[in-house]
Amino acid sequence: MSETQGNSTSPTRRSLIGWGGAGLALGAAAAGGAVAMAKTGNDVAPAAAEAGAAVDFHGAHQAGIATPVQDRLHFAAFDVETEDRAEFVQMLKDWTAAARRMTAGQAVGEGAYGGLAEAPPDDTGEALGLKPSRLTLTIGFGPSLFEKFDLADRRPAALVDLPKFPGDNLDRVRTGGDLCIQACADDPQVAVHAIRNLARIGFGKVVIRWSQLGFGKTSSTTPDAQTPRNLMGFKDGTRNIAGTETDRLKNFVWVGDGDVDKNSAWMTGGSYLVARRIRMHIETWDRTSLQEQEDIFGRDKGEGAPVGKAKEHDKPFLKAMKPDAHVRLAHPDSNNGITILRRGYSFTDGTDGLGRLDAGLFFLAYQRDVRKGFIPLQRQLSAKDALNEYIQHVGSAVFAVPPGVRDKGDWWGRTLFSEEA
Repeated sequence: MSETQGNSTSPTRRSLIGWGGAGLALGAAAAGGAVAMAKTGNDVAPAAAEAGAAVDFHGAHQAGIATPVQDRLHFAAFDVETEDRAEFVQMLKDWTAAARRMTAGQAVGEGAYGGLAEAPPDDTGEALGLKPSRLTLTIGFGPSLFEKFDLADRRPAALVDLPKFPGDNLDRVRTGGDLCIQACADDPQVAVHAIRNLARIGFGKVVIRWSQLGFGKTSSTTPDAQTPRNLMGFKDGTRNIAGTETDRLKNFVWVGDGDVDKNSAWMTGGSYLVARRIRMHIETWDRTSLQEQEDIFGRDKGEGAPVGKAKEHDKPFLKAMKPDAHVRLAHPDSNNGITILRRGYSFTDGTDGLGRLDAGLFFLAYQRDVRKGFIPLQRQLSAKDALNEYIQHVGSAVFAVPPGVRDKGDWWGRTLFSEEA
């Protein structure tokens, strides 16, 4: 542990240059009562959120899963370029030191100015003066990573390659990745700054394969919060798992001791993430009658109440909905109790060159086992859902998200890469 702690300290300017200019660390936790610390998975008080609160980086589980969902997202998938295991592990330690400090709202290293004029600044500068904005950074490891560094026997059985579903039209350049970083924050500049600086640390060792900016959370993990709406105008995630529902999190999200063998025990306390870029045919949807829109979802557009009910959270009577209604097909009662934790975001990425908006949902879902969560659920939806006429899955990835960083001596991926673990 002493060696690990040594790797977590701030680099000097000379040691930074020794990292080839790419290794960066971020400042220590902001002091004072203006920054409220929220434990992973618990709610942040509204006043604290408005003050630009920091979310605790340490915990049994990574922040950014059951944590109250922030307003903005920058998601990046990386490919590994180095073949040197020790170099990659050192990068993970450097990333952890950076993430630990960045989530507390500090500038990178010695800052964006005031250092040696002959060397690049430590900090890229765009987040100077900004509050932590509840920034969370969450790492995941893709199936392809286990083809490297002699990790084949450590790949969990639940980390399967997703099958091709009916209607998929996946863009190869927006699919897959050896590892991912999910940056969520209430300020988009804070999230972008985080990904940018982690990419700098990884220069020469990893390269960004694809990335996605998101706005307008489409699901909430906060009890009693107003349910957000997707770009189709409907409330989304009414029955989503809340960060305070410890029993549901244990049952459906966190990997338990009984889910792993001796080679995959490193995943205990972690989760599995499915990321899907779902393009919405906005122009076609906008010319669809209100009645048809409500029939497709199985809820009314105003209140969000299920068919035949008055309030959004009234227990739905599934048989009152059309057989191909989205809510009816996605409901746990129609899927042997399958439940996933959603924390997706809307996106708009300009136009497609034909005058149509390139917009939709960047779907993020955490679960205890992809084989028992997303895969059977998506098979049901892709085959029968009336909503399929208006959407198409164009990007896809799956990642094993390891447990949380427990203390200042711990680091991302330690349970996978450390012989001691």
